[in-house]
Amino acid sequence: MSELVALSASFRDPSGFVFEQDGTIYRQINQCYRADFDLLVNSGLHKELADEGLAVTFNVVDSEHSSEIIVIQPERVDVISYPHEWCFSQLKDAALLTLEVMRRSIAKGMVLKDASAFNVQFIGPRPVFIDTLSFERHVEGEPWVAYKQFCQHFLAPLALMSLVDIRLGTLFQTNLDGISLDLASKLLPFKSKLSPGLAAHVHLHAKAQNATEKPASAKSASLSKTGLLALVDSLRSTISGMQWKPEGTEWADYYSDTNYSANAFSHKATVVKSFLEKVPANTCCDLGANNGEFSMLAVERGLKTVAMDIDPAAVESCYLRAKGKEIGLLMPLLQDLRNPTPSYGWSSDERQSMLARSSFDVLLALALVHHLAIGNNVPLTKVADYFAKLGSWLIIEFVPKEDSQVQRMLVSRKDVFEDYTQSRFESAFETQFKIVDKKLIEGTSRTVYLMQRSH
Repeated sequence: MSELVALSASFRDPSGFVFEQDGTIYRQINQCYRADFDLLVNSGLHKELADEGLAVTFNVVDSEHSSEIIVIQPERVDVISYPHEWCFSQLKDAALLTLEVMRRSIAKGMVLKDASAFNVQFIGPRPVFIDTLSFERHVEGEPWVAYKQFCQHFLAPLALMSLVDIRLGTLFQTNLDGISLDLASKLLPFKSKLSPGLAAHVHLHAKAQNATEKPASAKSASLSKTGLLALVDSLRSTISGMQWKPEGTEWADYYSDTNYSANAFSHKATVVKSFLEKVPANTCCDLGANNGEFSMLAVERGLKTVAMDIDPAAVESCYLRAKGKEIGLLMPLLQDLRNPTPSYGWSSDERQSMLARSSFDVLLALALVHHLAIGNNVPLTKVADYFAKLGSWLIIEFVPKEDSQVQRMLVSRKDVFEDYTQSRFESAFETQFKIVDKKLIEGTSRTVYLMQRSH
């Protein structure tokens, strides 16, 4: 049996920790949490949440090893994501899930002591609550200890994304504890323009962020069970009313502004589909997926597919499509490949980098390389090196300089990209991959390649 490896993201919780052994994820529950864990199980709360797909399932695998601990094996989430990697509706759905879990907890005599957005993960387009140790017995009259945390992790970022600028959601990456309410209060429109619920939940707490001031009454006042339910309902109503329409960003209307004819687009899809059928794979990542048009080819092949894109509108569109059609194998995520999520948090290790969390059987990189090589000055060898770290197989499109999309990129800048030729593209990628097949897209000068990592 291999060595037990504690996962860095769970070190803060005295109630227990997550560890991995022989490729399996476990969670140790310490004696100090035993009473709350027993209530979670014996009240039927966990079974109710798990049966309805609101929380991960788990099995108790060791309750006899020590009188001090219990070990459970939770349902494994294949792809771990972080709140700043979610589109607006993903964060909104994660918030509503957290409130629903809280509402059901109250009915069973418990509350959430922790309302972090990191307690939610996505399985395809479905949010699921993963933190088994976030529940505690409800004490009548006590305030909700996680109220401010919920506002910082969900309410403040959603308000800023919908009312100020969608890009403010990325503040989460540099604010591990959520977006401070005093900052949100300063950035949001004038109070009179906000809904009553939003104004109350944000501005009422903003002054409490200042350690020299007395905490706001909503946080410190006693709260009956009825009052607690009313608070949850108020938060749910406020968040349900938030909207953001995905438009006006760089890639929002990408497929209405391409140089493909209908026949060329159809042939490209045929080529990609044929290449996917040749690949022994279970997982796929579509890099630069836009709205997921080609990601769906991987889904149709039965692959668990992550659709990554830099544009919030594109990811929003992809997520709403996956959610609306219940496409369980498709998981959209925001990711800037020029600056992918690094390791961060305590000791730069609490949250893993995108690369550390990600390994796929096959990658799609369609109409992407010219944006990296010409738009962002990344040498082709660097692109090949990075892709080789992410996946074993690669379906990649080369767009030559004579293509109108590349010509458009070069209109406002000097062409200093002597190495950007098809032969040098092939040479660069052959340092990491073996070219298995390639096909010219009919009616274009573009070529789609099927490659296999060579080492």
